[in-house]
Amino acid sequence: MNISEKILARASGKDKVSPGEILDAKVDMVMVHDLTGPLAVESFRKIGVQQVWNNQKIVIVFDHQVPANSVKAAELHKIMREFAREQKIQSLYDVGEEGGICHQVMPEKGYVKPGALIFGADSHTCTYGAFGAFATGIGSTEAAAIFATGKIWLKVPEAIKISVRSRFQEFVTPKDLTLFIIGQIGVDGAIYKSVEFTGPTIRDMSVAGRMTLCNMAVEMGAKNGIIEPDENTLKFLEGRTNEPLESFEWLKSDHDASYERVVDLDVANVEPQVSCPPSVDNVKPASKVTGVKVDQAFIGSCTNGRLEDLRLAADILKGRKVKNGVRLLVIPASQEVYLQALREGLLEIFVEAGGSVCNPTCGPCLGGHLGILASGEVCISSSNRNFIGRMGSPEAIVYLASPATVAASALAGRITDPRELEA
Repeated sequence: MNISEKILARASGKDKVSPGEILDAKVDMVMVHDLTGPLAVESFRKIGVQQVWNNQKIVIVFDHQVPANSVKAAELHKIMREFAREQKIQSLYDVGEEGGICHQVMPEKGYVKPGALIFGADSHTCTYGAFGAFATGIGSTEAAAIFATGKIWLKVPEAIKISVRSRFQEFVTPKDLTLFIIGQIGVDGAIYKSVEFTGPTIRDMSVAGRMTLCNMAVEMGAKNGIIEPDENTLKFLEGRTNEPLESFEWLKSDHDASYERVVDLDVANVEPQVSCPPSVDNVKPASKVTGVKVDQAFIGSCTNGRLEDLRLAADILKGRKVKNGVRLLVIPASQEVYLQALREGLLEIFVEAGGSVCNPTCGPCLGGHLGILASGEVCISSSNRNFIGRMGSPEAIVYLASPATVAASALAGRITDPRELEA
């Protein structure tokens, strides 16, 4: 079996599972946030049970509209605070309080463990596959059913293995790799598939980079993205969980595991990539899109708001000024990332460059809070989606790129390959 099949077999009490098989699986952890949580609570009450199955395995994170930007948002937050008190759920990450974007907070606080089966009422829950967990997004009503039973049914997915080799060029990042892959496979090329990333390039990649890869697996339609845990995983998790690391299930795919297909990639010649509107798979080298004028540049989100992303952007922006007329927004993914960026002087660099640093939140990514776009405006963003209307007006235009490309574009006032930025 491959690693995903092994996790699903354990969760369903089976020795072996096969693609297409329907399982009734025990859930290790479930997460909801301020937008999906209230409907989950409403649905849970309709089920008729009084207590959640396990209040230690439910995590609530406020991240989409924080601090509350409307009375409606404030009421939704209130619903979740009251539910957490009623059910004695201790894992509530309110505004501030060591919180941030759910997909950054979950691993930081030790809720993501190798071999675990994790569900979240958010499509980018697949991020946690970077730690060797099977993690996927669900709807609010499914989350309510897990609240009540601790179980879920699901189909075992077929698997695609993507093996990556060679070193990246300068200013080419895991974000460029994931955009390149999506451009090759398409937004519907991996529907309900498990995408396993492997190979020397992945083994040498930081945990933050692996999170970026797995985060965007859903953008090719995948059920989950996953990477086998290793020493890098161990280093990240050390001190973040109360359980001894040797108690985790360090599962790996068998050498004779079967895959629907295997994709071999050599990244030696991959350039910085840009996803052009209106679809994530409309991917071109940044060098082919240069010259597009931008109104806003956004560095952040659950895809690229981590410390190494901010460091890379700061290296490019240091001692320089954002082009007049470009709004640069920088949003760290969590309070932990924010504090470390503050200690390292990164936030000072962003402000001195003419940027605006915001509190940890999803921000403009979903078009709901902070930095939404007006009609006709163009944004280059380090986030994960560029659908029509994604970041505000349906007449706005969104390009996706790495933090390096976003930073370079903010300085130039137009989409720019960071390798071509003047020294």
